[in-house]
Amino acid sequence: MTDALLSVRNLRVEFPTRRGILTAIDDVSFDIMPGEVLGVVGESGAGKSLTGAAIIGLLEPPGRIAGGEILLKGQRIDDLDAESMRRIRGKRIGMVFQDPLTSLNPLYTVAQQLIETIRTHADLSEAEARARAIALLDRVGIPAAARRIDDYPHHFSGGMRQRVVIALALCAEPELVIADEPTTALDVSVQSQIIDLIKEICAERGAAVMLITHDMGVIAETADRVAVLYAGRLAEIGPVREVITAAEHPYTAGLMGSIPTLTQDNARLVQIPGAMPRLNAIPQGCAFNPRCERAFDRCFRDRPDPIDRGDGRKVACWLYDAAGVAAKEKADV
Repeated sequence: MTDALLSVRNLRVEFPTRRGILTAIDDVSFDIMPGEVLGVVGESGAGKSLTGAAIIGLLEPPGRIAGGEILLKGQRIDDLDAESMRRIRGKRIGMVFQDPLTSLNPLYTVAQQLIETIRTHADLSEAEARARAIALLDRVGIPAAARRIDDYPHHFSGGMRQRVVIALALCAEPELVIADEPTTALDVSVQSQIIDLIKEICAERGAAVMLITHDMGVIAETADRVAVLYAGRLAEIGPVREVITAAEHPYTAGLMGSIPTLTQDNARLVQIPGAMPRLNAIPQGCAFNPRCERAFDRCFRDRPDPIDRGDGRKVACWLYDAAGVAAKEKADV
């Protein structure tokens, strides 16, 4: 079996406050293999973006990694100093952010930003870096790249700016690309182009992708595997087709049922009652228990760890624990 490019082990992210410590990411573990696209989905506040920020070392203070490990090709990176992490960020891990306007400095031309990033991570002259930057812009679909490279970010449309951000993330040829909601601010016709572009370029370079999104349609078309987060915890992870067509965790099943299809005859979509709990009000046991129609006694008492279901699939739900199911059936009798 191929060694994982990225291994996240029991990751815990905390935010100290005057009223106590809030745990935003709680004991999350997953791997990403070389060349693989892992989709990370969940509602707003589930911890998707925080997981990406923790991996790349960009947690906003007072947020901190309070436990676990993050390994890149076997090298632990979560405990590196700022300078060592800066050398990895951009060179080995690229980041595509949600809003291109916050990713690009409006006071500098696209050329200045691309060339500076390239020369930071590669021993190239100004002319060589400019040539690589033009080639990158051309590859990501910027028309007349040699002329437009000297434009400022505000001269580009939203879709074109996102393409520039992708070029910026890929200019040092990273091994891993973290794409955080890369299509949220774009119209539907551009969304598909951007996702296809990320997947195509990363496949060419053999890079792995961690695609963070709330859009299950994007995941279905793009990812090899999918990880579902809920309230900072891993609810389900597995091959994307199996998870989409036969979701096992009740939360994942609710997400799947809320997606309209062309062949659907039902007048109404599936609804998940209630809302995700606040960080200071996560219930005991399974965090999903107040919204789950299948919850039983143990769900309100004990927190389930991901249970191995075979074929690379894990589900954090007591419904799939043999001892728990037997106890429930006995109680029902």
